[in-house]
Amino acid sequence: MHPANGFPGSLLLATTEFMKTVLIYSGGLDSTVLLYHLLHQGQSVSALSVNYGQRHACELKQAATICAAINVPFQCVDLSGIRPLLAGSSLTSDEIPVAEGHYTEASMKSTVVPNRNMILLALATSYALSSDAESVAYAAHHGDQAIYPDCRPEFADAMATAIERCDWNDVRLDRPFVDWSKADIVRRGAELKVPFEQTWSCYKGRELHCGRCGTCIERREAFDLAEIPDPTLYDAQAPRLEALRSNNWHLPNDS
Repeated sequence: MHPANGFPGSLLLATTEFMKTVLIYSGGLDSTVLLYHLLHQGQSVSALSVNYGQRHACELKQAATICAAINVPFQCVDLSGIRPLLAGSSLTSDEIPVAEGHYTEASMKSTVVPNRNMILLALATSYALSSDAESVAYAAHHGDQAIYPDCRPEFADAMATAIERCDWNDVRLDRPFVDWSKADIVRRGAELKVPFEQTWSCYKGRELHCGRCGTCIERREAFDLAEIPDPTLYDAQAPRLEALRSNNWHLPNDS
């Protein structure tokens, strides 16, 4: 079946009532598509990025650049001092290498940052309450759920309840991509003319995407399934797309 069949984004093109939203924004592919998606719906969006000491902090520069280009208010909070409290992840501990290979493999659990989304959602909720925003949005999608507990509906439902009850003013949690695949998100981004080449995914945080880590492979697979050209610049040592495709998106042994 062509992946565009049943594409959820095709049902969500109508604009919605004006709403102020705080978006947890990393500068990555998913959150950038969500940024454009919310703007297309007519929402007033403020983007919030957080430096929590992540290895790939270069994503924050991309987030600022993208927001500046489309005049979206952007704030980046420096919480890099909490990095020692988030140890045990390859994204926050230099001694743990970023795992390579398919995103669904057990080794990808090393990229889980302890309780990251609860921290980010709490900060975004405070920002929303102080700025009279009606909602907080984040770009958790269906493909995240196998690895990341804080991207699962059960977690999001619990956080939505907590957000509704933490203050006298109502703020809702918006997670429109929760049932979408990564390919769905890429197709939606293509519809909205998202500058994919400016987004950052690679967890290694080098000058170019490595093309080998789990999030790079997931990104490459999503563009391929969506049948959208991938404008990302990958390192020269990245495996060829044809080799990944023929090996069911696992790293070829000889790459």
